Amino acid sequence: MPVYEYRCDQCTHQFEATQSIHARPEDTACPQCKGIGATRVLSAFASKVKGSHKPGFEEMKAYNMLHERMDRFSKLPPAMGKRVDVTSDMMTGQGPSGPSEGNGS
Repeated sequence: MPVYEYRCDQCTHQFEATQSIHARPEDTACPQCKGIGATRVLSAFASKVKGSHKPGFEEMKAYNMLHERMDRFSKLPPAMGKRVDVTSDMMTGQGPSGPSEGNGS
């Protein structure tokens, strides 16, 4: 259960209470004056990342795998005909619009 920080509406005492998420702040009793009615205060919290996950780690791993595969692919012999160097225009889909060399239909 989460720990909430409260301030009593009657004596302005600040205290913490471990409560359910569904507990209403108005029904919380002050431990000092025993008065009912408190205001939930926003407070700082700490979190700890467990494991090896870091923000962006999966994306960096995917890009590294892509670059490794592209390096291996560039070393393969061509399947048919001669290999054409890949340009940035080809990658964006703006390659030459002329007929392609190939089977010749």
